[in-house]
Amino acid sequence: MSIRFTAKARRGMVALAAAACLAVGVAGCGGGGDDGKKPEGSASATRSGGSKPSAQEGQSDEPLAELKGPSGLLLSITSVQRDAGGFVTVNGALKNDSGSAAIIPSSVRGNETEIIRNGSSLGGATLVDSKGKKRYYVLRDTDGRPLTTTGLTSLKAGEETQVFMQFPAPPAATSEVDFQLPGFPTASIQISG
Repeated sequence: MSIRFTAKARRGMVALAAAACLAVGVAGCGGGGDDGKKPEGSASATRSGGSKPSAQEGQSDEPLAELKGPSGLLLSITSVQRDAGGFVTVNGALKNDSGSAAIIPSSVRGNETEIIRNGSSLGGATLVDSKGKKRYYVLRDTDGRPLTTTGLTSLKAGEETQVFMQFPAPPAATSEVDFQLPGFPTASIQISG
């Protein structure tokens, strides 16, 4: 079972997260320093640029990056958009590219107690600003739920589901970051907007 969020619901979560960030201070919502840990399988991912945006939420026809994960899972990143509220939203699709059902590994939700308590998600994703030496973690709402697609448990053979992850935005001068998700290779991606 997967839960999808509408654009209106995402905006509501962004507003809620912004209020939480202001309440606890920016340091509580941003990423800490780069702890030097690299995810397993840090092979490079396929990149392509110059594709035209489609009418579907600013996503392009051709992915910015494709990351091959365990059990035939394929994560295609279709857009990385800087929002006016100080957030970066990564949109994409998670597909089971194998011939049999695939269980979504629990490692993709990360290992933070607060995220684990909230069930399956892509809460383990991070953005790394190598130049600024900062790591940005998926934002959480005031109840500790990650601002990302949740409810991901398995995908049937050939099944695809749309996914999103929201992060604090790096400084405006930062236009390229490394996207990391446990079990998948690292991909360098461009931030638009």
